[in-house]
Order: sequence, then structure tokens, then C-alpha cells
Amino acid sequence: MPAWNHSRIYHMTESANWPSIRKHGLLSTSRLLTLCGINGSERHDLERRQRLQTHRLPNGAVIRNQVPLPPQALVRCLANGMSPEEWYAELNRRVFFWIDENRLNRQRRACISSPQIVLSIDAARLMESYAARISLTPFNTGNARRKPARRGRETFVPLQTWRESGWSWEADGLKTPPRPSSHTPVELAVNDAVEDILEFALDVRRLGPGEYFSP
Repeated sequence: MPAWNHSRIYHMTESANWPSIRKHGLLSTSRLLTLCGINGSERHDLERRQRLQTHRLPNGAVIRNQVPLPPQALVRCLANGMSPEEWYAELNRRVFFWIDENRLNRQRRACISSPQIVLSIDAARLMESYAARISLTPFNTGNARRKPARRGRETFVPLQTWRESGWSWEADGLKTPPRPSSHTPVELAVNDAVEDILEFALDVRRLGPGEYFSP
């Protein structure tokens, strides 16, 4: 059985999103679009197409670009007939956390010139409260450059399934070689939202331009 050895997980977001987080909690892109009343073709483009630029919503919240996810690259690595539009939708309906600070700082490198907020979250408490909505991923699902891993809906392994059988859910669903149980999860994803995220926050840190995160 795989072992979980992480007391903290991390979420980094544009500092402009802090007022929304304090008021509404941590919302997925899809929930933010609903909150702002965005529908029709505008919603379709933001939710199911690659975002080449950061986008500011009417309530002031910012959703990130998806430059590392070109549709041409996704076509080559998506399994079971899944389309790039469906993959973007899968990502946009989840809230993501990094398992360790090294991954967080890789993301920070891509947005080094803009201020960010980093939430350090009590992993055990969040996993207990949101177990039914949590999945784990074995790689960075927001990147499809270089040699992208095979991916599909089964990339998101339900927490309880991972606890019972490691990465077999992914291997069986995508017809890929099974990963060893020692393979550490890269992301923790929660469906829809964590509206009470501040109840699980151990630390809230603002990073100025050029500043990296250190625990």
C-alpha cells in the first residue's frame, strides 16, 4: 500500500484573488465563472479552450493562462478518445494543491514577476473533510510540453482508491504500465471548491515580485 508522508500541501494563486478567497473560499475556475454569471460562448472559451493569457473576471479574480497545454500536444497524449476541450474542462472544475514546495516554486518561476499568495494547508484535516471529492495525480496535469505523460480521466485517482491500490486505477484505465507504489503523488485535486479553505490554512504567505517560497 502507498504511504502518505506529507503534513502540508500548498496552493499558490495571484494575489488579486485573495479578496475572493476570503469571501468565497477556494473556487475552481468553473465555480468562479458561475459566481460571475459568465455563460454562453465566453464561458465555453474560458472553460473548454486553451487560455493563452491570464484573464481577469468581473469580480476582480484572476484565472491563469494555460500556455503549457497546447491542444496539439494534448491530442498526442490523451487516451480513450478524450478531446483537448474535455481535458481543459476536467482541469477547470477542480482546485489543485502541490504536494511539495519544490513543485510550487517551479510554478512560481513561470509567474515570477507578479505577486502571489501561498496557502499552506493541513493535509490530514483537508483529506479527512473532503475525502470523497479528492483525487491524486502522478504528474503535473497542467503541462503537456516536452514528453507529456499519457492522460485521461483516470489520471485523477480517487483518494480512497489510491490508498487501497496505488496507481492501478490509472494503469487499468489508460492501458499504461503500472507505477510503483513508491511513486509520490504530484498534485492533490478537489472537485469544485473548498469553500472553507481558511479553516485548514496553517500559513498564508504573500510573495512579492521575484520572491520564491520557502517553508
